[in-house]
Amino acid sequence: MSYKDLEVYNKGYKLAIKIHQVTMIFPRHELYEIGSQLRRAAVSIPLNVAEGHGRSIHVKDFRKFLINALGSCNEVLVLLEMIRDLGYIEKDDYQNLYQEYNHLGKQINKLVQTLKNTYRNA
Repeated sequence: MSYKDLEVYNKGYKLAIKIHQVTMIFPRHELYEIGSQLRRAAVSIPLNVAEGHGRSIHVKDFRKFLINALGSCNEVLVLLEMIRDLGYIEKDDYQNLYQEYNHLGKQINKLVQTLKNTYRNA
């Protein structure tokens, strides 16, 4: 099984692409400030899932990377609120992305809990 078989990876990857596209229309001065931070946080999610899966021989290590991915997911949620309040994103785009990242966070958390139970029973 590859990390590409994981739903959280695929969803995180697709959402990172969407975030990249959204940030490319930011005002020039924000491309390297909040835009860059948002892109890095979004990209961090699939990267952590992929790297953690590469270390999945040690379940505890995989969980650590998933927890990092969850932290990045929360960071994206905060940044989405900021760009909404700054007027850099349309209301519908904000709501869709916020819901998708919120759902992704729940999926990652569920995977973390599943691995926690697996590790406990191993």
